[in-house]
Amino acid sequence: MSDADQPPPDPVAVTASRLRRIVLIVAGLNFAYFFVEFTVALTAGSVSLLADSVDFLEDTSVNLLIFIALGWPMVHRSVMGKVMSLLILGPAVLAGWEAIERFSHPAPPHVLPLVLASVGAIVINGTSAWLLAGVRHHGGSLSRAAFLSARNDVLVNVSIIAMAGLTAWTNSGWPDLILGCFIIVLAVLAAREVWEASEEERLAAKALSGEAFSDDD
Repeated sequence: MSDADQPPPDPVAVTASRLRRIVLIVAGLNFAYFFVEFTVALTAGSVSLLADSVDFLEDTSVNLLIFIALGWPMVHRSVMGKVMSLLILGPAVLAGWEAIERFSHPAPPHVLPLVLASVGAIVINGTSAWLLAGVRHHGGSLSRAAFLSARNDVLVNVSIIAMAGLTAWTNSGWPDLILGCFIIVLAVLAAREVWEASEEERLAAKALSGEAFSDDD
């Protein structure tokens, strides 16, 4: 059979293959940088950087789950999307716990390693968000979860750099704790959006199966 006789590639299959390849790359990037930032966070004594390092591990899990669950039916993807929304809250819980423990004596973190680690995190998260931006609408709530997490991580990294400057100026640990609250807000907003998207998928799957019209039968 000649090339002219070959059937055209299925655009859905091509998109799914591209999405799986991208989320696998993003998972690898996040997993590698987790060890870097986690080590620096412990050395620098930063609550916000520690929360951000755990977020790299969470992003690894999110993208690996997308890689595994992409071929699942829509109703199963909606369930996994809700799981993703809960996973996004994980780093916020850790940051909140660390903030509570240090609230009585907020020691300032070391600024230079904080800034260097955050610059590296911006590169990783920015690359991840750029890769995921083109496919965030093709994996439902799963790919949206990954994109939102990467996008929010860039904002958090920029905020950490700004916080480092404020820490150097004031020699106070309060900016680090306040940023932990900012991370919590971002996580809650992202989790809510992913949860809503997964609910839309559940309702769409119900409508496609005919359940939405069962009362009219």
